Amino acid sequence: MKYLLDTHVLIWCADKRNSKLSANVEKIILDPKNIICISSASLWEIAIKVSLGKLTLSLAELLGAIEKTGFKVLHTESVYLQKLIDLPQIHKDPFDRLLVATAQVEDMMLLTLDENIQKYDVQWMW
Repeated sequence: MKYLLDTHVLIWCADKRNSKLSANVEKIILDPKNIICISSASLWEIAIKVSLGKLTLSLAELLGAIEKTGFKVLHTESVYLQKLIDLPQIHKDPFDRLLVATAQVEDMMLLTLDENIQKYDVQWMW
C-alpha cells in the first residue's frame, strides 16, 4: 500500500531519540512491502522551519536518510494544486492542505496525528 507522511511524522522519523510515532505508524513505515512517500512540500516546510530556528535538524542529513530508506519524494504536480483549490477551508496551513490534496489525487493513506487533516475526506491513519 502507498502512504504519505505528514511533515511532523517525517520529523519524528528523523529524530530517533525522541520519536513520537505510534506503534501502528512505525510498523507501517518499517514494512518493506509498503511504499512510503514524502511530499516536496514537507521538505520545503522543514527547510523554512530550520531557517527560522524553529527546528534544529540537518536538512542534508534528512535528505540523505530519505534516500537511504527508499522513501519516494513526490514533487508538486499541477493536478495536486487544482485539487487544493477545491478543498474546503477546514485547515489554514497551506502545506497540510497540499498534503491532503496529494493524498486524495494519489489515493494514498495519509499518516498524520493532525486532527484538522482528519476532518477532510481523505484516508488517514495514526
